[in-house]
This record gives sequence, C-alpha cells and structure tokens, in this order.
Amino acid sequence: MRNLIAFALLTLVVAALVPPLLMDISEHTGRTASEAADAPPSPDLPSPYPPAPVAAGGYRSMTLQRGRNGHFHVDAMLNGRQMAFLIDTGASVVALRESDAARLGIRPMPRDYTARVATANGTVMAAPANIRRIEVGSLMAQDVAALVLPDTALGQNLLGMSFLSRVRFEHRDGKLVLEQ
Repeated sequence: MRNLIAFALLTLVVAALVPPLLMDISEHTGRTASEAADAPPSPDLPSPYPPAPVAAGGYRSMTLQRGRNGHFHVDAMLNGRQMAFLIDTGASVVALRESDAARLGIRPMPRDYTARVATANGTVMAAPANIRRIEVGSLMAQDVAALVLPDTALGQNLLGMSFLSRVRFEHRDGKLVLEQ
C-alpha cells in the first residue's frame, strides 16, 4: 500500500512539475540535460527486433509476457542504444538511472536536478531530459519526456506514460499487448 501511495504521489508531482520545468530549461542558456539529449544524433543502429506483425487495421503489435516477479519488462532502443525497462503505467514519464542516461550522452549537471519527485525510496531530485527516439520492437515515439534519477534512487529504468501514452496498451489474459 505504501508503494502505491508513493507512486501516486510521484505521478502527481511529476505531472505538475515537468511541463513548466521543460519550458524553463528550453529558455536556459547553459547546457542542460535536455540539450545534451538534443545533440546531433549519431547514426541510429538497426533495431535488434524483427518487424512486429501487423494486426488487422494496419496496427503494429507486440505482446509481452509477465515476468516471474509479476511485472512486465522490455528492452527498448533509446537513441539507438538498447536498455532494459520495467513497464510502469503509474510513472508519468520515462525514468532513467543516471548511469544509463550517461550511455545516451545525457549527463546532467547538479543544477539540472530541479524536479522534486517522490519515489518508493523517498523524495529525490531529478533532472528533466528529452529522448529523441524510443523504440520498443517496431513501436516508436519521438521527443519523449524523461527524468534522470540517481542510481541509488531508482533500481531500474521505468517506461512510463510519456512513452505509453503514444501507444495503445491492454492487459489481456495475463499478457500486455502494445499496439501503434
């Protein structure tokens, strides 16, 4: 129950804080986490996934099996780099561990940590960022809002609603179906 309350608070805080913060960062003259993410792209690597089957109506579809821990995990390509994620419909945005964000070239300065978020591990500061491209199988979204959190505050990357709101998802027969 405590985790549910913490995630609900995190969702409310992030939903209230991220849009104005992203506007402030875009007006900021110093190099920010968002600007690092917007650096000229390196050539995208080919997706390691086979093309997803096209469902009736022309949708691309992907079905995920529940993990042993009861959660859904997926590997995603962020700006051409593969990373593991926990799918979290309770997270307002994609949440990245600092070490994984650094693999993308996103290295927030201490002053970039301007978003206060409540996590299961307590309240922490996070740095807003923007991911140019996220691919999950053949499903893709561009310019996705994200937060970078210290590794100590986030056990694993979270694929939150800033990506999931761009696809259709449904829990069906113990599986998670994503369509776009």
